[in-house]
Amino acid sequence: MESELYFQSELIKTRIEIKDQTLSEISKELHDNIGQIVSVGIMQLNMYINSGKAVHSNELHDLKEILAKSLDEIRILSRIINKDNLLQSDFTQAIKQDLERIKKLKKIQYKYTLSGEIPEINQEHDLFIYRIFQEALHNSLKHSHSDMFEVNIETTKNVFCLKFKDFGIGYDPKKINSGIGLNNMKLRARLIGASLIIHSDTSGTTVTLEYPLTKPDET
Repeated sequence: MESELYFQSELIKTRIEIKDQTLSEISKELHDNIGQIVSVGIMQLNMYINSGKAVHSNELHDLKEILAKSLDEIRILSRIINKDNLLQSDFTQAIKQDLERIKKLKKIQYKYTLSGEIPEINQEHDLFIYRIFQEALHNSLKHSHSDMFEVNIETTKNVFCLKFKDFGIGYDPKKINSGIGLNNMKLRARLIGASLIIHSDTSGTTVTLEYPLTKPDET
Protein backbone atom coordinates (compact mmCIF):
# COMPACT_ATOMS: atom_id res chain seq x y z
CA MET A 1 0.00 0.00 0.00
CA GLU A 2 2.78 2.42 0.95
CA SER A 3 4.71 1.67 -2.25
CA GLU A 4 1.58 2.25 -4.35
CA LEU A 5 1.01 5.63 -2.65
CA TYR A 6 4.63 6.56 -3.35
CA PHE A 7 4.23 5.53 -7.00
CA GLN A 8 1.08 7.65 -7.38
CA SER A 9 2.82 10.58 -5.67
CA GLU A 10 5.70 10.41 -8.16
CA LEU A 11 3.22 10.04 -11.02
CA ILE A 12 1.44 13.26 -10.02
CA LYS A 13 4.81 14.99 -9.67
CA THR A 14 5.80 13.78 -13.14
CA ARG A 15 2.59 15.10 -14.70
CA ILE A 16 3.16 18.49 -13.06
CA GLU A 17 6.79 18.62 -14.23
CA ILE A 18 5.76 17.85 -17.82
CA LYS A 19 3.17 20.63 -17.71
CA ASP A 20 5.60 23.08 -16.04
CA GLN A 21 8.34 22.41 -18.59
CA THR A 22 5.82 22.70 -21.42
CA LEU A 23 4.69 26.12 -20.18
CA SER A 24 8.32 27.17 -19.66
CA GLU A 25 9.16 26.19 -23.25
CA ILE A 26 6.14 28.09 -24.59
CA SER A 27 7.06 31.22 -22.62
CA LYS A 28 10.68 31.13 -23.81
CA GLU A 29 9.82 30.52 -27.45
CA LEU A 30 7.18 33.26 -27.43
CA HIS A 31 9.80 35.70 -26.19
CA ASP A 32 12.89 34.51 -28.06
CA ASN A 33 11.41 33.54 -31.41
CA ILE A 34 7.90 34.76 -32.12
CA GLY A 35 8.46 38.04 -30.28
CA GLN A 36 11.55 38.81 -32.35
CA ILE A 37 9.89 37.84 -35.64
CA VAL A 38 6.86 40.05 -34.95
CA SER A 39 9.17 42.90 -33.88
CA VAL A 40 10.96 42.73 -37.22
CA GLY A 41 7.59 42.86 -39.00
CA ILE A 42 6.54 45.94 -37.00
CA MET A 43 9.87 47.64 -37.77
CA GLN A 44 9.33 47.09 -41.50
CA LEU A 45 5.78 48.45 -41.30
CA ASN A 46 7.05 51.55 -39.48
CA MET A 47 9.67 52.06 -42.19
CA TYR A 48 6.99 51.90 -44.89
CA ILE A 49 4.73 54.30 -42.96
CA ASN A 50 7.48 56.82 -42.16
CA SER A 51 8.90 56.84 -45.69
CA GLY A 52 5.69 58.26 -47.14
CA LYS A 53 6.38 56.33 -50.34
CA ALA A 54 4.32 53.73 -52.14
CA VAL A 55 5.00 50.18 -51.00
CA HIS A 56 6.21 47.84 -53.73
CA SER A 57 4.93 44.29 -54.14
CA ASN A 58 8.34 42.76 -53.31
CA GLU A 59 8.35 44.65 -49.99
CA LEU A 60 4.91 43.31 -49.17
CA HIS A 61 6.14 39.84 -50.10
CA ASP A 62 8.99 40.17 -47.56
CA LEU A 63 6.50 41.23 -44.89
CA LYS A 64 4.25 38.31 -45.80
CA GLU A 65 7.19 35.93 -45.31
CA ILE A 66 7.84 37.35 -41.85
CA LEU A 67 4.20 36.91 -40.83
CA ALA A 68 4.10 33.39 -42.29
CA LYS A 69 7.18 32.45 -40.27
CA SER A 70 5.59 33.70 -37.05
CA LEU A 71 2.46 31.65 -37.84
CA ASP A 72 4.63 28.57 -38.35
CA GLU A 73 6.26 29.11 -34.96
CA ILE A 74 2.82 29.42 -33.32
CA ARG A 75 1.76 26.12 -34.87
CA ILE A 76 4.85 24.44 -33.38
CA LEU A 77 3.92 25.77 -29.94
CA SER A 78 0.36 24.58 -30.44
CA ARG A 79 1.65 21.03 -30.79
CA ILE A 80 3.52 21.41 -27.51
CA ILE A 81 0.34 22.60 -25.75
CA ASN A 82 -1.49 19.52 -27.02
CA LYS A 83 1.29 17.19 -25.85
CA ASP A 84 -0.82 15.70 -23.05
CA ASN A 85 -3.43 14.52 -25.57
CA LEU A 86 -0.69 13.15 -27.80
CA LEU A 87 0.74 11.09 -24.94
CA GLN A 88 -2.58 9.33 -24.56
CA SER A 89 -2.10 7.67 -27.94
CA ASP A 90 1.64 7.20 -28.61
CA PHE A 91 4.36 8.76 -26.50
CA THR A 92 6.98 7.98 -29.16
CA GLN A 93 5.28 10.55 -31.39
CA ALA A 94 5.67 13.13 -28.61
CA ILE A 95 9.38 12.32 -28.54
CA LYS A 96 9.69 12.76 -32.30
CA GLN A 97 7.77 16.05 -32.23
CA ASP A 98 10.06 17.34 -29.48
CA LEU A 99 13.06 16.60 -31.71
CA GLU A 100 11.40 18.28 -34.69
CA ARG A 101 10.62 21.36 -32.60
CA ILE A 102 14.24 21.56 -31.42
CA LYS A 103 15.38 21.29 -35.03
CA LYS A 104 13.12 24.12 -36.20
CA LEU A 105 13.51 26.48 -33.28
CA LYS A 106 17.10 25.87 -32.21
CA LYS A 107 18.62 24.65 -35.52
CA ILE A 108 19.81 21.40 -33.92
CA GLN A 109 19.80 18.33 -36.17
CA TYR A 110 18.61 14.93 -35.06
CA LYS A 111 18.57 11.31 -36.19
CA TYR A 112 15.60 9.20 -35.12
CA THR A 113 15.43 5.46 -35.66
CA LEU A 114 12.68 3.04 -34.70
CA SER A 115 13.08 -0.74 -34.79
CA GLY A 116 10.32 -3.20 -33.98
CA GLU A 117 6.68 -2.68 -33.01
CA ILE A 118 5.74 -0.13 -30.37
CA PRO A 119 4.51 -2.24 -27.44
CA GLU A 120 1.42 -1.55 -25.38
CA ILE A 121 2.92 -0.02 -22.26
CA ASN A 122 0.99 0.96 -19.15
CA GLN A 123 -0.07 4.58 -19.71
CA GLU A 124 1.34 5.64 -16.33
CA HIS A 125 4.67 4.07 -17.26
CA ASP A 126 4.49 5.93 -20.59
CA LEU A 127 4.57 9.19 -18.68
CA PHE A 128 7.63 8.18 -16.69
CA ILE A 129 9.46 7.08 -19.85
CA TYR A 130 8.58 10.30 -21.63
CA ARG A 131 9.63 12.42 -18.64
CA ILE A 132 12.98 10.62 -18.48
CA PHE A 133 13.52 11.42 -22.17
CA GLN A 134 12.41 15.02 -21.59
CA GLU A 135 14.92 15.44 -18.77
CA ALA A 136 17.72 13.90 -20.84
CA LEU A 137 16.91 16.26 -23.71
CA HIS A 138 16.71 19.27 -21.40
CA ASN A 139 20.06 18.39 -19.80
CA SER A 140 21.73 18.15 -23.20
CA LEU A 141 20.25 21.43 -24.40
CA LYS A 142 21.43 23.16 -21.24
CA HIS A 143 24.88 21.62 -20.76
CA SER A 144 26.23 19.76 -23.79
CA HIS A 145 26.41 22.44 -26.55
CA SER A 146 25.74 19.61 -28.99
CA ASP A 147 24.41 20.45 -32.46
CA MET A 148 23.23 16.89 -33.10
CA PHE A 149 21.04 14.42 -31.21
CA GLU A 150 20.39 10.76 -31.88
CA VAL A 151 17.38 8.84 -30.59
CA ASN A 152 17.17 5.11 -31.15
CA ILE A 153 14.07 3.19 -30.07
CA GLU A 154 14.23 -0.59 -30.33
CA THR A 155 11.73 -3.22 -29.22
CA THR A 156 12.45 -6.92 -28.84
CA LYS A 157 10.22 -9.62 -27.37
CA ASN A 158 11.44 -8.88 -23.86
CA VAL A 159 12.71 -5.29 -23.77
CA PHE A 160 11.75 -1.81 -24.91
CA CYS A 161 14.98 0.20 -25.25
CA LEU A 162 15.21 3.98 -25.64
CA LYS A 163 18.68 5.42 -26.26
CA PHE A 164 19.35 9.17 -26.37
CA LYS A 165 22.78 10.45 -27.41
CA ASP A 166 24.34 13.87 -27.85
CA PHE A 167 27.76 14.80 -29.19
CA GLY A 168 28.62 17.59 -26.79
CA ILE A 169 31.15 18.26 -24.07
CA GLY A 170 29.70 15.81 -21.54
CA TYR A 171 28.54 16.51 -17.99
CA ASP A 172 30.69 17.78 -15.17
CA PRO A 173 31.33 14.67 -13.00
CA LYS A 174 30.69 16.75 -9.87
CA LYS A 175 27.14 17.38 -11.09
CA ILE A 176 26.36 13.87 -12.28
CA ASN A 177 24.49 12.82 -9.15
CA SER A 178 22.88 16.07 -8.09
CA GLY A 179 23.11 19.11 -10.34
CA ILE A 180 21.12 18.05 -13.40
CA GLY A 181 18.30 15.87 -12.14
CA LEU A 182 19.86 12.50 -12.91
CA ASN A 183 18.72 11.13 -9.57
CA ASN A 184 15.10 11.82 -10.53
CA MET A 185 15.60 10.00 -13.82
CA LYS A 186 17.08 6.95 -12.06
CA LEU A 187 14.33 6.94 -9.44
CA ARG A 188 11.59 6.98 -12.03
CA ALA A 189 13.25 4.22 -13.99
CA ARG A 190 13.29 2.06 -10.84
CA LEU A 191 9.62 2.80 -10.14
CA ILE A 192 8.61 1.20 -13.46
CA GLY A 193 11.09 -1.66 -13.16
CA ALA A 194 13.42 -0.27 -15.84
CA SER A 195 17.18 0.22 -15.82
CA LEU A 196 18.84 3.52 -16.69
CA ILE A 197 22.43 3.62 -17.91
CA ILE A 198 24.18 6.99 -18.30
CA HIS A 199 27.60 7.36 -19.87
CA SER A 200 29.21 10.77 -20.28
CA ASP A 201 32.66 11.90 -21.39
CA THR A 202 34.20 14.62 -23.55
CA SER A 203 32.78 13.04 -26.72
CA GLY A 204 29.18 13.28 -25.53
CA THR A 205 26.53 11.71 -23.33
CA THR A 206 24.39 8.61 -23.84
CA VAL A 207 21.28 7.86 -21.80
CA THR A 208 19.88 4.34 -22.22
CA LEU A 209 16.55 3.24 -20.75
CA GLU A 210 15.72 -0.48 -20.82
CA TYR A 211 12.12 -1.28 -19.91
CA PRO A 212 11.24 -4.98 -19.51
CA LEU A 213 8.17 -6.18 -21.40
CA THR A 214 7.95 -9.51 -19.58
CA LYS A 215 8.02 -10.39 -15.91
CA PRO A 216 10.95 -12.49 -14.62
CA ASP A 217 8.80 -15.66 -14.42
CA GLU A 218 7.68 -15.21 -18.03
CA THR A 219 11.18 -15.36 -19.56
